[in-house]
Amino acid sequence: MGTKSLCLLIASVLVAYYVYTPIPENIEERWKLMLINAGFRTVGHVAELAEWLGLMHYMEVLMMITSIEYTAPISDENVTVTDIEFDNVPVRLYVPRKQSGGLKRAVIYIHGGGWCVGGSAMEPYDLLSRWTANKLNAVVVSVEYRLAPIYHFPVQFDDVYTVVKFFLQNSVLVQYGVDPNRICISGDSAGGNLAAAVAQQLLDDLQVKVKLKIQALLYPALQTLDLDLPSYKDNENKPILPKSLMIRFWSEYFTTDSSLNEAMASNRHVPAESSNLFRFVNWSNLLPEEFKKDHVYTSPIYGSSRLGKKYPGFLDPRAAPLLVDDTKLLGLPMTYVLTCQHDVLRDDGIMYVSRLREAGIEVIHDHIEDAIHGALMFITSPTDLALGHRVANKYIGWLNMNL
Repeated sequence: MGTKSLCLLIASVLVAYYVYTPIPENIEERWKLMLINAGFRTVGHVAELAEWLGLMHYMEVLMMITSIEYTAPISDENVTVTDIEFDNVPVRLYVPRKQSGGLKRAVIYIHGGGWCVGGSAMEPYDLLSRWTANKLNAVVVSVEYRLAPIYHFPVQFDDVYTVVKFFLQNSVLVQYGVDPNRICISGDSAGGNLAAAVAQQLLDDLQVKVKLKIQALLYPALQTLDLDLPSYKDNENKPILPKSLMIRFWSEYFTTDSSLNEAMASNRHVPAESSNLFRFVNWSNLLPEEFKKDHVYTSPIYGSSRLGKKYPGFLDPRAAPLLVDDTKLLGLPMTYVLTCQHDVLRDDGIMYVSRLREAGIEVIHDHIEDAIHGALMFITSPTDLALGHRVANKYIGWLNMNL
């Protein structure tokens, strides 16, 4: 074989490896999603190589996507956009210019990114917040919390909680013309995790007098105990969030110690003394039959007590909102949960829906059969997908109807 032929063969194999990913048949724009996913896979492999060579941390490479997507706080004819701080935590604030003659609604939004990447200034999040502010005539507070691996749990939770408490003060609401009875907290993925945890924590905070009207959790990550759920098995290598990356996000949230990542990857990270918590994530009781398929529930295999003592955060409800007792769910506001069929986090959201309903909380569950994780990230060119626009419209439409 000649040199040119060999080079062509190698190039063809590499292109096929990176571009071709099995895409579920019911996904629209399949080839475009394949190309987008190829980009994500390439960045992931570059991150692995850079970390192996000691050049950069894995998450530093992934943060390049966040940097590329950065957009400045530019106001337009509909919304005034500013980067400010609420109690020393950066936020991007969107205030609609429309004069309504009455008090405005408000949405506190928390971006996703596995607690390690992402940002409120990324173009998709900026656009989503602009749409929300304009279409709802609502003040939007998009939180810029600190990220791992520089900062670990509970820093991310604390940053979001600080912003929410600050914003819910009557003096602040008056300043921005917000109706204290029409406030929502929402977030996607890791942001949905933080939104759910903050909503729970607010119930016990006697200093906060203003109550949230609703919460919206978009494909949220909600539990750290069982990382071998049916959704993790079914979607292990699906775009955009393979199981290995989600486990890496979870472990980095708590520590850079690779031993936690390894234990989580084998689903042997929970110590036996915490076995009582598994009742909160027992999918055999909490998942409807159509999501169980042919999966059979097996008893958990316990891990070392050392990890639980060294990194207790992964057993903390502030990191895993599904781990609270049923009594801690009482009093939560009306909840919207959006889940995607082809997503490792699908079952987290569905189990929370079951538990909230059992606790008597009004829940609207919007399950999208032809959706992947991170759909809301694909609403800007050149990586926009019809799916992303559809999910954004569903979310904003629900807010408009219920906030």
